[in-house]
Amino acid sequence: VKRKLQSPPGNPPLKRKCKPAKNTFRKAAAEADLKEKGNSSPKPLLKKQLAGNRNASQKSKPFVKTSSLFRNNPEIPAVHRKAVQQVQENVFTTDSFSQLELHPHLISTINTVLKISSMTSVQKQTIPVLLQGKDALVRSQTGSGKTLAYGIPLVQSLQGMESKIQRSDGPYALILVPTRELALQSFDTIQKLLKPFAWIVPGVLMGGEKRKSEKARLRKGINILISTPGRLVDHIRSTECIHFRRTQWLIMDEADRILDLGFEKDVAVILNALNAVRETRQNVLLSATLTEGVTRLADISLNDPISISIADEIQKAPKPTSQRETQTSSSSDCMDPENFAVPEKLKQYFMMVPSKLRLVTLAAFILEKCKFEKRHKMIIFFSSCEQVEFHYELFLQVLAGGPGSQQPEGSSGSSACLQFLRLHGSMAQEERTEVFQEFLKSKTGILLCTDVAARGLDLPQVTWIVQYNAPASPAEYIHRIGRTARIGCHGNSLLVLAPSEAEYVSLLASHKINVSEIKMEKVLSSLMKDDRFKLHKPRGKKACGVDPQEVRERATVLQTRFEDYIHSQEGNLRWAKKALQSFLCAYTTYPRNLKHIFHIKSLHLGHIAKSFGLRDAPQNLTALPTAGSKKKTKPRPKRSDLLKKTHGKRRLAEILRSEYSSGMDTAGSSKVRKKRKQRKPGNQQLP
Repeated sequence: VKRKLQSPPGNPPLKRKCKPAKNTFRKAAAEADLKEKGNSSPKPLLKKQLAGNRNASQKSKPFVKTSSLFRNNPEIPAVHRKAVQQVQENVFTTDSFSQLELHPHLISTINTVLKISSMTSVQKQTIPVLLQGKDALVRSQTGSGKTLAYGIPLVQSLQGMESKIQRSDGPYALILVPTRELALQSFDTIQKLLKPFAWIVPGVLMGGEKRKSEKARLRKGINILISTPGRLVDHIRSTECIHFRRTQWLIMDEADRILDLGFEKDVAVILNALNAVRETRQNVLLSATLTEGVTRLADISLNDPISISIADEIQKAPKPTSQRETQTSSSSDCMDPENFAVPEKLKQYFMMVPSKLRLVTLAAFILEKCKFEKRHKMIIFFSSCEQVEFHYELFLQVLAGGPGSQQPEGSSGSSACLQFLRLHGSMAQEERTEVFQEFLKSKTGILLCTDVAARGLDLPQVTWIVQYNAPASPAEYIHRIGRTARIGCHGNSLLVLAPSEAEYVSLLASHKINVSEIKMEKVLSSLMKDDRFKLHKPRGKKACGVDPQEVRERATVLQTRFEDYIHSQEGNLRWAKKALQSFLCAYTTYPRNLKHIFHIKSLHLGHIAKSFGLRDAPQNLTALPTAGSKKKTKPRPKRSDLLKKTHGKRRLAEILRSEYSSGMDTAGSSKVRKKRKQRKPGNQQLP
């Protein structure tokens, strides 16, 4: 009664506050247990979960800063590609070299040293034409044996000359190639062919070598001269002993690449030097693709050439250039330079990857093919030297188990079998040659390179070509994939594209290049085989098949490893920014007809930065120097600073004038002084 009377009218009766009994604590604990079993989440449980998550994050160090790889990515479009019938070439024939009128020792060398018994199609059609002494324009797919197609008739004609060749005679044949590595490879092939004919001396001239030693070799005499255009022009201008009085052969291998690299003026200088001494000679142009530049060069350098183009759809009989205009419309369609012949045993793939996931997807692909499947030899093409250097160091440390990589306890360290090599134009020549020879001899390995390795190089047992940055033209695509599936071998190629670049697949289809799609998720699922990227969490029930969530977690672990290594040192961070800048610079250089596919505005800078292991998009990228960039220009001074400088210079001029004038003032200087006096305030002219 008291409590009711004490409570104010209209309000409910007040309850007395008292300490809860022990039984109430037990009831609350029991209720909490029941709720926990019912998957409910009361407030005390949330705190426990947060504390548990903190402890787990502290135990697994790499996950302090995790990457949101799978958020805010653009949708991967469905690519509707047409089924295209590719232009195929019959690489091999049943004809043997013994059917040709060659020297017996030369045939024996081809069979025993080179271990070749039958001719390829391009060799069957080209060698007889060149043995007749005619000029030729040869177009055939990559890896079809074009080097021997001109090398065999060259050696046959030189060894059969009436007056025996002397070393001191100088060059009888000149072979121009675009890159140093191709020069070394061509030299090696010619040297093997010349084994029975020791009096014919081959030689190489190329950039990066000592000019003094090259001049000494030229002085002694070189009969078959293999050179890059730039270095040969250098010797034409500076070396007195070089001459072309007896030069009977001019061969331009990979002619389109010679022009692409900007050697057109150098080729003109070489042609003028040859024509000044001797106008009659046999000229040969070889390429896998026929461009306008090659046609223009053929018009300048070839005399009534035979056009040899190898494809099933093309008429097999070689025809002079003058007769090409009279061909039927169906035949001219096949001769269309826009359609490229692809090796028959080459399987071509493409993969759509959002920008954020490019780095981890490439790493997962390398691990899948070169670690788990093994016995794979891979070449990965990048668009700049800085990207090659950056990815080489990053993969060497993180994937190949370098000293900077983090390896959790109990993980399998079998990734040491991954062998990474790099090759690009900014390397010293000795290192380039060493890397080239090492990759040539190895049975497995991953070569990261620029387009310096895209032409003519015969690298045996290469099973995968990965184009991490899309090539600037379908012709360049053909040359890159031509490093595999050579001379009838099996090979595979993979083109990595961003979702905004999906139209590139249709462009390839328009050139009769057929590519199939590989799903990104399939490649990332290979991370399930590597326990180094396993997320440390309490064991639960094993799910049947591949769990997509666990694949994402492992991809995030790998990305975090990359980011941790890059952010561990200031130098690594600087290299990542340089590589990003060089990628963006290269992206702006795509030709105008591809700008609708590769436009700089379609890129998300933050997402691209993620693919270089950067956690945020860098701000002042233009301030970073790159390997091909010019020297830093001084900042433009402000106008006030300029005025100060000019006042200082004027004052200095006045002092010098007063010191050395000796009273001999000219009329002009006196007029200037009068004007200055008039400008000063308070100075008025006297009447």
